[in-house]
Amino acid sequence: MSATRGGEVYPHAVGGEEADGGSGAVTTEPVGCEPDMAVVPPGEWADAGRYGAAARCERESGRTIAAAGGDGGLDAGGPGGSTGIGDVRPGGTGNSVSGAPHAGRNLLTDNPALYEARFPDLDRLAGRWAEDCLRRHGAGPRVLDMGCGTGRDAAHLHAAGRTVTGADLSEAMLAHARAHHPGPAYVRADLHGFDVRDLGRDAFDAVVCLDSSLLYCHTNDQLDGFLASCRHALAPGGLLVAEMRNGAYFLGRTDLLDAPSVNAFTWHGTAYRSTTTLTVDRTAQLLRRTRVWTADDGSPPVEQRSAWRLLFPQELRHLLAAHGFEVLELHDGPGPRTEPPWREGELPGTATDADRLHLVARRRHTL
Repeated sequence: MSATRGGEVYPHAVGGEEADGGSGAVTTEPVGCEPDMAVVPPGEWADAGRYGAAARCERESGRTIAAAGGDGGLDAGGPGGSTGIGDVRPGGTGNSVSGAPHAGRNLLTDNPALYEARFPDLDRLAGRWAEDCLRRHGAGPRVLDMGCGTGRDAAHLHAAGRTVTGADLSEAMLAHARAHHPGPAYVRADLHGFDVRDLGRDAFDAVVCLDSSLLYCHTNDQLDGFLASCRHALAPGGLLVAEMRNGAYFLGRTDLLDAPSVNAFTWHGTAYRSTTTLTVDRTAQLLRRTRVWTADDGSPPVEQRSAWRLLFPQELRHLLAAHGFEVLELHDGPGPRTEPPWREGELPGTATDADRLHLVARRRHTL
């Protein structure tokens, strides 16, 4: 994710849970962006990240994404969980109000206060970038933030004057969002196919899906479910704004795959360390992540796994067209997770070669 939402830092990114692997260096400073959530096959552990209201079985990052079949910090078919480390003991859930880590299966996803401490985002860069896209293309005020995670970007869009619904699969993240980032309405939803009977048909002028949340749709059926749900939720002419990894970046490049990435930080007196390895599963067309967490409190190491779909620019254009969307922008930067990052007033580029993709698409009136 150049740097993506999430934990480790890509060589080319500004930070985030999704930006993992590649550098081999130990990073001890907060990277300033949220992690991505991933959806993994049932039975795999996932890491914390941004849900993106998406699909999770097991999640991977601060955003909770999909129900069954997902990759991320979720239990199979349920809201995110984490394997315990330090104060996190297996079998419990995070306390997003007190900030005290409880048991679960996903250290960061189940503990939103820890997540925000680890990935501060005082500048709300992703939210500002999304708002800029909405303004430039004349979007109406009603916005659905799919994979809202702790609610920071949803709250930024709300403060900009929009009527925002934040959707995520993690109940812990949603509870934290309601308590700490009020304004938007927060609902639980599945990225792989959210129910418009609950959210409303033609109810939104824009769907925002940041930090590779869309890539927690691992299969074509899951991608179809997400895009069909977006079309049903959007009013005619509504926008889909998304930011994600670029699958094309991994054609011939191995810099993010060559060496494990090591990250360390301290929270409430406990020192945490993660070692992250990325591999490409060419058969499934997935970027898989294995992360091992250790802590200095004597708890045993915990391994978590997650994955992202590797989508290529022309493949993404084809999928969007099949679901009745017109692509207005598709480029590799500048964006909130690129290096250098997007700045106010910067216009989109035209290339799709670097490690991030930025999408703006409009729902056609007819398929």
